[in-house]
Amino acid sequence: MEQISDAAAYTLRFINQTQRSIFLTGKAGTGKTTLLREIIRTTHKNTVVVAPTGIAALNAGGVTIHSMFQLPFAGFIPDKNADAHFSGNVKFESPTTLRRHFRMSGLKKAVIQNMELLIIDEVSMLRADLLDAIDYMMQSVRKIRQPFGGVQVLFIGDLLQLPPVVKDEEWRTLRNYYKGKFFFNSHVIQQNPPLYIELSKIYRQTDDTFISVLNNLRNNQITNEDIQTLNQFVKPDFDLKNNPGFITLTTHNSKADQINAKAIEELSGKLVQYKPEIVGEFPDKIYPVDENLQLKIGAQVMFVKNDPSLEKNYFNGKMGVIKSLSEQEILVHFPEENKTIEVEKYEWQNIRYFVDPNTKEISEEVLGTFVHYPIKLAWAITVHKSQGLTFDKAALDVSQVFQPGQAYVALSRLRSLNGLILLSPLRMNGIENDQDVMDYAENKANDQILEDSLRLETQNFIHNYLKGSFEWNELAQEWRNHQFSYKQEAERSEKSKYYVWAKNQEQTIWTLLEPARKFSSQLNSLFREENVDFEFIFERIEAAYNYFLKPMDNILYEILWKIEEVKRIKKVKSFYDELLALEELQTRAVMRLMKAKLLIETVVEGKEICKENLISDAIKYYKSRKSENIREEFKNLNVTLIEDEADADRYSKKKKTKEPKKSTVQETYELWIQKNTIAEIAGIRKLTKQTISNHLAKLIETGTVDISNVLPEDRIEKLAEIFKGYKEESLNPLKEQYGDKFTWDELKLFKASLNVKFAD
Repeated sequence: MEQISDAAAYTLRFINQTQRSIFLTGKAGTGKTTLLREIIRTTHKNTVVVAPTGIAALNAGGVTIHSMFQLPFAGFIPDKNADAHFSGNVKFESPTTLRRHFRMSGLKKAVIQNMELLIIDEVSMLRADLLDAIDYMMQSVRKIRQPFGGVQVLFIGDLLQLPPVVKDEEWRTLRNYYKGKFFFNSHVIQQNPPLYIELSKIYRQTDDTFISVLNNLRNNQITNEDIQTLNQFVKPDFDLKNNPGFITLTTHNSKADQINAKAIEELSGKLVQYKPEIVGEFPDKIYPVDENLQLKIGAQVMFVKNDPSLEKNYFNGKMGVIKSLSEQEILVHFPEENKTIEVEKYEWQNIRYFVDPNTKEISEEVLGTFVHYPIKLAWAITVHKSQGLTFDKAALDVSQVFQPGQAYVALSRLRSLNGLILLSPLRMNGIENDQDVMDYAENKANDQILEDSLRLETQNFIHNYLKGSFEWNELAQEWRNHQFSYKQEAERSEKSKYYVWAKNQEQTIWTLLEPARKFSSQLNSLFREENVDFEFIFERIEAAYNYFLKPMDNILYEILWKIEEVKRIKKVKSFYDELLALEELQTRAVMRLMKAKLLIETVVEGKEICKENLISDAIKYYKSRKSENIREEFKNLNVTLIEDEADADRYSKKKKTKEPKKSTVQETYELWIQKNTIAEIAGIRKLTKQTISNHLAKLIETGTVDISNVLPEDRIEKLAEIFKGYKEESLNPLKEQYGDKFTWDELKLFKASLNVKFAD
């Protein structure tokens, strides 16, 4: 991460080496989204990202709060004695009623139980009652009576941007339980406040005068001098038609839609429509851009994503003008740079989380994809929809500001005052920010607090992680419950045959509890010393690891062997599921033991506590290697017993293991070199054949793939013939000339081969 600020560095360290929950905020343009990506990339913790709305979740690369925690769309009353009720047109739930109709799939339960870090993005929109509902659900599923069930939470957002939506009718009930509607008014935050870290280095603006005005506006300290500075840019008669490149920021959707519709209607030329390529599950309520993109040559557009390629031709909010349009090609011109680019489609993914059965890591599964051009008409946009965007030029129509902070959000979209036009004078009334938010900002931690807290919390994290790696009471209790379950079985049932086996495993785990308890007490004593001796703790952990690993590993071996045996027997599905549940807990305990040893090694060697240093092949492949070895052993010993190997998988639901996240083009390339066809890759990746073909064009352009491996030699020769002397930016004239003789994909692939820029 380039030019990382002190606050960002502190945040990364708090996430990776403490258990402390964090509220990460910052003015517009301070890099909150960039830091979020860096945290996800580097953390060693099992992480889930959620957001209050579908669009916010999609942009953050996560899922919605309601879908992750199976919460109904209703207000939440944090009172166990309250009952669900309707008040006019609004509904309320309570802890009791949530539990009553609580239905959560095993997949989601496993994710919540394995979660170590929960990231909530766009927290400004998160209501206090919804956060208390999340806390209740996490404690219930994880069966841990700590805030959020013991999970570290990172709250990210600017509270001076989009506020929570609470209807007046809802508030009449909720005000009996809450002082305010923001996330920090929740009971769980009031009782367990997160550390407040603010990113202060501004990357968007460099003009000191403008930064000063924005800071004063943000802090409700706007002066007459600031107003005068801004009102120098008032031009009520500003002609947007004769000043291309300006976007109008207004407060109402209807006004923005009206401006865009009128502007495109006034352009001569043919209206061309583009539809997205949607594969798999992708609900229309989370479409990131309009489904039906309508454009004309000369239309003013803006990009709604950053360019993922190395060229970085555009950023989120960059303006341009449509230069050329055809069925499968859009060219956008940037007048100030005198540069034209072809717009490539962008791929949005609708994901869900699952727990990898081998590594016990939380991974992502793509449910569906939405592929569309990342542009939209840009003569006007609402202040709300402009969040996260950066503009060089904007005309602000904020005379009807209807929410606190809207003037700040609108102005802070701009890089400098040079690109500002105010369509009406800015007035003092109605531009103040919410006083609750301003008061909460007083909790911001200074550098000394951060330094002291980091030192203490890091030591606590190491202590608790090591100690927790030897706490197996829950595991032992599950074994006891399993052993007792045999008493309900008929004497001649298949399961009853395994009673002695289960009793032996249960006795083994219970014999480990007392030495584990004594070792935990020793750890407590060592960490109570004024100067903690990590070298000595490392020696003790190593000794304990060598003592406990073998019996714990043996129990897992026994379970995996029994699973291999039982899955070949008919009518024992419930017994098989019980074994899987025990295997889940046992594997987690053994891998936690292995990671604890790696953690203390990292600390003693003075290395950074991060993903890179807390993973090893021994941990990563521990379960898969053990399972594979047992399968081979079992087959060798039971050759005559296996009638039909297909029967061995009658109960198992296999989930493909997700590798670390790569670029979408890289994923296509790896499938391509495995000799998959374009159609096969499209099926595997839940994308269209055209999208895969576009990926191959990029790979050809970087010299990674040779066109001769994609197109037949005779087609390449014919394409070479028609491209002789062709100098146009657009492929459209070529397509019009040759019609169906060549497909768009063939033209794009061959053009890419002419523009090869070999990758470094």
